[in-house]
Amino acid sequence: QVQLVESGGGLVQAGGSLRLSCKVSGTIFSMRPMAWYRQAPDKQREWVATISSGGTTSYADSVKDRFAISKDNTKGTVDLQMNNLKPEDTAVYFCWTNTGRPWWGQGTQVTVSS
Repeated sequence: QVQLVESGGGLVQAGGSLRLSCKVSGTIFSMRPMAWYRQAPDKQREWVATISSGGTTSYADSVKDRFAISKDNTKGTVDLQMNNLKPEDTAVYFCWTNTGRPWWGQGTQVTVSS
């Protein structure tokens, strides 16, 4: 059973920073793509960033140059460093991976006040 557990959410003022972390277990972490998604109130879940098994990263245009995804294969963790946060970044952030089927974490709330 694959498990993903996010941490690091919270309340921050606009312009501030937060670092999210996702601990993954139950799979060979180094072989899996990892991603972060987010879901704002009354909106569909949207993709934020991906890091491939080889370390290649990609970002949604809305977060490019502000967010950075990284991973530690020895720890089985994937992080999302979020800088220059904006109120529109407020959402529940979810960690994702795929082992032939998708797996999701429970989510962590990020609230950015103006």
